[in-house]
Amino acid sequence: MTVLALPAALLLGLGLYWFQPWKLWQDATVHESLPAASPSAGPSAAAPSATLSPTAPAAPQTLAQGSLISHEHTTTGTAKLIRLPDGSHTLRLENLDTSNGPDLRVWLTDAPVKEGTAGWRVFDDGKYVSLGKLKGNKGDQNYAIPADVNPSDYASITIWCDRFDVSFGAAALTTV
Repeated sequence: MTVLALPAALLLGLGLYWFQPWKLWQDATVHESLPAASPSAGPSAAAPSATLSPTAPAAPQTLAQGSLISHEHTTTGTAKLIRLPDGSHTLRLENLDTSNGPDLRVWLTDAPVKEGTAGWRVFDDGKYVSLGKLKGNKGDQNYAIPADVNPSDYASITIWCDRFDVSFGAAALTTV
């Protein structure tokens, strides 16, 4: 009996590590404000318009947005692609509500958003940029888009489970 107990315990431990089932009952809520422009990007008292470029908006500007749809797990909320006054871009998730899971990432992708199981695995087929780990499975959160990434090259976002190569939910980004 002891000969079988060690391999069984090892397999159970590996299975628990891989699937992390306890995360299904754990919520992480994040409430981030929309990021402000960096201090060097805002106008100074001496020269009110000297540091803003002619094309930079004076306030954050929503360029594109979309509603999240469910894939592998029920997912709701809004994704917004926002240009900040300093010219940088951020992806903002508002009112996000999804399941927690192992190794969840936020991806900006060029893939079309498809309903149902047909959309679960399409996002790693083309071009995508990982914006980092999902900060929480509930709430409002921001993800900086690297300066060398052209946001107009991407049509959607996904909450991607890197461990199982599956989308928890996604949103097509439509120009506002």
